[in-house]
Formats: sequence, C-alpha cells, structure tokens
Amino acid sequence: MRIGHFTDSYLPIVNGVSTLIHLLKRTLETLGHEPYVFTFGYTDRIDTEPNVVRSHGWPIGRTGYYAGLTTSRRAGSIAQTMAVLHAHHPFQSGALAARLSRRTNKPLVFTNHTRYDLYARHYLPFLPEPAARAFIGMWMRRFARRCDLIIAVSASAKSMLDSFRVTAPIEIIPNGIELDRFARAVSASRSDFGLPPDAFVFMYVGRLGPEKNLFALLEAFAHAAQRIPNTALALVGGGPLETTLRDRARELHLADQVHLLGAFPNERIPSLLSVANAFVTASVTEGHPMTIVEALAASRPALGFDVPGIHETIIDGENGLLARPDPAALGEGMARLAADAELRARLSDGARRSAQQYGIETTARRILDHYERLIREKMAG
Repeated sequence: MRIGHFTDSYLPIVNGVSTLIHLLKRTLETLGHEPYVFTFGYTDRIDTEPNVVRSHGWPIGRTGYYAGLTTSRRAGSIAQTMAVLHAHHPFQSGALAARLSRRTNKPLVFTNHTRYDLYARHYLPFLPEPAARAFIGMWMRRFARRCDLIIAVSASAKSMLDSFRVTAPIEIIPNGIELDRFARAVSASRSDFGLPPDAFVFMYVGRLGPEKNLFALLEAFAHAAQRIPNTALALVGGGPLETTLRDRARELHLADQVHLLGAFPNERIPSLLSVANAFVTASVTEGHPMTIVEALAASRPALGFDVPGIHETIIDGENGLLARPDPAALGEGMARLAADAELRARLSDGARRSAQQYGIETTARRILDHYERLIREKMAG
C-alpha cells in the first residue's frame, strides 16, 4: 500500500511530530508497505531515507520551518499515486492533502498531535486570544469535514476536538516509540555530557520554547534544590529561550546546577536518559508527549503537572508523580523523589511496565487497520 504522510515539518527539524512520522514510516516499511513523506523546505538536502518528497517553501524567520503554498510538480505527481493520505497538521500540508483527497477520492486521515486550543496565541499572536481560539476552532471544523478519520493521540486531544465541535469520526491512538531502543540502551557516562557524577539528575527533553513553561520548571527545581542540594537539572533541546533560561538560572543562583546541553539527534536520547535519575516537565500544553513515553521506556520515573495531556501518561504513584500546577508543588515532588530510594525503585518498575502499551508496531498496526477499512469503504462507494 502506498501511504502519503503530509506534514508541515520533517527531519532535519527535530520535534515530536517529525520523530513520530519517521518512526511510523520506518515501521510501515518493515510491514511491507510503501510510505512517503511530503513536506516543505530543505530542497537542497540529500535525504538518506527513501521516499521523502520536498517542495519549495519560504523560511519562517529562524525557526527552521518553511511555509509553502503548493507542492512541486514532482510531489503532486507522486502524491496522486497514494492509496491513502495522512495529514499530520491541519494547516498548509493538511489543506493540500484535503484538496488532493477530494480530487482523487482517496481517504484522508488526520492525526491531531497538538493542543491547538492552548497554542492559539502562538499561532496567531496578532489576534486577541479569544479571537485566535475562535478562528482555530472554525478552521478545525472546516478541515475536519474533509477528513474520513481523525486520530487523537490522547483523551485530552479528543476533548479539544469535541470542544471545537468537529464532526468527523475520532479514534484515540497514542503515539508509539521503539521500546527496545530505550529499554536496552547502553549506559553512557555523565562526563560525556558535562554532568556531575554523584548528583541526582532531573532531565527535561524538548524544545526550549515559551509554550513549554520552562521558567516554571526552573522555579520548581530551585525549590527542590533548597531541600536536596546535591541535585542537577539537565535541559536537552534547542530553542529561542536558551540564552534567557541560562540567565534565569544565574539569577536563581543555580548556574552550577542547571545544565543546558543543547539539541541532540533522536538516536542519542536513550543514552542521555540513561544518565538521568528522573524525567521532569512543567508543560501544560501537551497532547501526548513522546518524551515522557521515552523516559518511561527507559525506566525513568516522570514528574509533571496534573493537567490534560500529562496525567494520561504519568500515573501518580505508579510510574511518576503529579503535582498541582504550581512550581512549588512540583519542586516538592522532585525533592521527595530525590530523597526516597524506595519510592524511586517502585516508580522505575512502574515506568517500565506502563511503557509497554506504547510500542510503535502496535500503533502502526492499529492505523493500518483503519487505512484498509477506509479504502474498502471508498471502493464500495
């Protein structure tokens, strides 16, 4: 089966969506199918993986993202040979996939990865937030009418779609990862990453952007470090807040304990997680964060706020700890975990067990079942 994945961003941009598409594409290939990726920008890049089709785009500032109005002639020609179209964003790539679906009568699937209701002010900063949310809701309803199926990556993502009053069928299918790659990762040395050998290391992996609530994470760590001095916080990722976060760590007198390690390719994340004692996030805008799932697969307890998108993955007292959305409360949880070896051992075991439901092959087979059903329904008229 030829499967076309349409996405606003793909590798070399590293984020949860591009990583998930890459894993899903590779898994579908091992299952005997022929998936393609259609995206924008980096047209001079020589891709080492097959069937990545890039169209011209205009760079969006220094974000690494590109805006494109249409696919190239080559991309359009190849896209018409797909048996099913799968959009991963509702905007530029999703709109192109929707037009192609209507023209060719091919099924259109959309995976909703993002809490667009919470990101409204980031997507449309020139509008007041209520107006931005109303516009995104209107766009999502219009786009959903063109979809044969919407995949929500969590119950909170489905709730968002329900709040937008979309009418397409919705199935909840969580993100998947390569479990073995994290469970069997060869332990690295902390010295490889400039981390203290004997400290309790909390690790965050993700974009260093305003949507990730990282200043609250620094405040939470400051609270924990007062209680448990021999601790460190490793921030893994890149983004526009890197310099500001370093400055804020100095203001909090944490310059020696907060380590901004920069961005790493996905294949190095298992080694990074192997040197951490726990994973922590203060984000309140997640759909179903793959970084938490990866940490659980590496047997690392996870800590976060008790908010939608987080509390569906972190189960308090089972594979990690949840706190009310307050930095001091999260800091208390961090200190508690660092001080209690018995609790850490129990949560580590729970983390490993809970990750088993998120295997990428399970996810891929569930999605394939829907592809095949939708194709049959289209053929039946």
